[in-house]
Amino acid sequence: MRIIVWKFHGKFLACLSFLLLLAACQSLPPAPNPADAAAADHLLRLIDQRLDAAPMVAKAKWNSGGAINDPPREQLILDAVTAQAGGLDARFVRSFFQAQFDASKALQLGLHAQWRLQGAGKFRDAPDLGRDVRPLLDRLTPQLIASLRQLQPLLAEPGMRAYIEARSAVLVRADFDGLPRRVAVAGLFAN
Repeated sequence: MRIIVWKFHGKFLACLSFLLLLAACQSLPPAPNPADAAAADHLLRLIDQRLDAAPMVAKAKWNSGGAINDPPREQLILDAVTAQAGGLDARFVRSFFQAQFDASKALQLGLHAQWRLQGAGKFRDAPDLGRDVRPLLDRLTPQLIASLRQLQPLLAEPGMRAYIEARSAVLVRADFDGLPRRVAVAGLFAN
């Protein structure tokens, strides 16, 4: 009797698991087509490259004692980027790049907090912001704009948001519990 109950119980659980899996699959949004997925992946890699500059900025500001938050400079950059992105929705561009600034600042703040706890001194290998970091960011900005131009019309496609959020966990750095990544990607969906 016990064997029969276990067999029935096992088959019941297998069927229930299959039905739950089937229901979950039916509620998932469709995956984007390969070309759209490639466009999203390209933008996520660019976001990752931009976030890679944040530790360099953090080191430079740590050594100089400069503030991580610089709203006047951000506004100048946002104005310039919006002008460069002619043809794209200005609010979308500003929201996206503000999110990139905020993601970078989250990473920098996390690093500064870590270094304070460690009692870190000045870094010998700290880059110069003007010479080393800004040219890198200036090179990435037009690439980000071009990628945004390609991706913006696709963002409303079914499944694209879920795809981007899932792929960002693979393609974009997730330091400090993924906060910088989440902030950077949220800029795509702020409007």
